[in-house]
Amino acid sequence: MSKLLSKYDYEQQTAQSRDRRMAWWREARFGMFVHFGLYSHYGHNEWAMVQENIPVKEYEKLAQSFNPKPGAPREWAALAKKAGMKYMVLTSRHHEGFSLWDSKVNPYNSVNYGPKRDIVREFVDACREFDLKIGFYSSLMDWHHPDGWRCAFDVEARKRFTDYIHALNTELLTNYGKIDILWYDVSAPMESWEGWDSLTRNQHMRALQPDIIINDRSRLPEDFGTPEEHLTAADRDWEACMTFNGLSWGYLDAAQAVNYSYNAQHIIRMLQTCSSKGGNLLLNIGPAPDGSVPADAVEPLSQVGKWLQENGDAVYGKLLKNEGSNTCWFGANGLSKATSDGKSVYLWVWVWPESGEMGIGGYMTAPKSVRFLKDNTPIEFEHRGHRILLKNMPKKSPDETADVTVIAMDFEEKPEYLFASYYPQLHGGRDVAGDNKI
Repeated sequence: MSKLLSKYDYEQQTAQSRDRRMAWWREARFGMFVHFGLYSHYGHNEWAMVQENIPVKEYEKLAQSFNPKPGAPREWAALAKKAGMKYMVLTSRHHEGFSLWDSKVNPYNSVNYGPKRDIVREFVDACREFDLKIGFYSSLMDWHHPDGWRCAFDVEARKRFTDYIHALNTELLTNYGKIDILWYDVSAPMESWEGWDSLTRNQHMRALQPDIIINDRSRLPEDFGTPEEHLTAADRDWEACMTFNGLSWGYLDAAQAVNYSYNAQHIIRMLQTCSSKGGNLLLNIGPAPDGSVPADAVEPLSQVGKWLQENGDAVYGKLLKNEGSNTCWFGANGLSKATSDGKSVYLWVWVWPESGEMGIGGYMTAPKSVRFLKDNTPIEFEHRGHRILLKNMPKKSPDETADVTVIAMDFEEKPEYLFASYYPQLHGGRDVAGDNKI
C-alpha cells in the first residue's frame, strides 16, 4: 500500500472516485442480504449467543453439526435474480465469530468444521453465474475472539484484535477476485475510527480492490449510509437494510414467524420509497439450517420479480431524488406515489380508482403521452391549467401480479411543476388553477 493518507486526504481521494465506483449501485436499487451462520442452525435469532448467555465452548458445538447442503448459495442467487435484485451481500462472519471461508487467520471456520467447505467461494461463484454484484458483510464485533471485549480497555489486546480484523478482511478481498461491496457491521466495543484503526484498514482494502464501495459502519462515513429497519432518506447515498419479517435477520425455527413476513405489495412499497428518495433496498433472507431459502420468502420475491419485469423502468436507473417542492410530483396524489427519471414520471397506483378516472395536480406542463408502463397501452388524458386528468381507464387495476399498476407520463423535457397544496393561486402571483379552481 502507498503512503498512509490523513483522514482529510483519504476522504477527498475517495470522494473523487465515488461517482465512478457508485454508478452501478445507484442504478441497481434492489439487493439481497443473506444472514447465514451457526445461528441459523440454532434457530433462535442471530444474537442468541449473547442474548441467551451461551458460553463460548457450548456454542462452539454448533460448528460440528452445521452442515448446509451443497448448492445452497446457488439457490439464494437464483432467487435474487428471479426477484429482480442486482447484488447480494453475505454475512461472511457474523458477531459469533465463525468464518464461512477457508480462513488461515481464523481456524473457527466452515472448512475446519461442519460442512468442510468454503461457503464464501460457493456464494461468489453463484453471484457470478447469475450476474449479480458481490458484497461481503464483515462484523467488527466478535464474541468468540478472546480480545473481542478486552480491546475496549487493553491497548495490547486492541492491537491484536484490530490486526486480526485487518487480516480477515484482507483474506476476503484477496482470495475471491473482484469484490464490489465491503459491508461492515457493529463497531463495538470501541467507539471511534481511531480505536478500530479504520483509516489504515480501509485504505488497505481499497488498495486491494480499487473499485470497491464501503458502508458507514467502521466509524468513518465512507460511501453510503445504512438505515436499519427503517426507510429514512439521507443527504447522501443510502441503503435501507430490512429483515423479511421484522423479527430476525437469522433463521427462526418457529412456524409462526411466517405471519410477520412481507408480501409482494409491501416490498414494492419499500422499493418505491427508496427509489424516490435516492436510496437502495437491501432485503434480507435468513436461510434455514441446511441453507434452503425460507418458504415464506420465495413466493413474495418471485412476485416482485415478475412485477419488476414489467415495471422496472420505474425502479432501476438514474431516477431523480425527491428533494422538496422542485420535485414534489413524487407526492403524486392520494391514490399513488411516484418516481421520475426527469422526462418521465411514473405513478405507482396503490388504490385503483373504480371510476376509471384520476387527476394529478401541480403540472404546468402537459405530457406528450400517458401510458401503462407494463405494455405501453396509451391512456386518454387532458391537461387543464395545473391538472392532468386521466380518463377512460379500466375499472379494475390492470396489474395482476401485485395489484400495483404503474402509469408513465412522458414529457418532452423535465416538467414544470408547482406545489399547489393549499393556495395554488398564490404561488409566485400566478393563477395556477387555471379554469379549474380548487
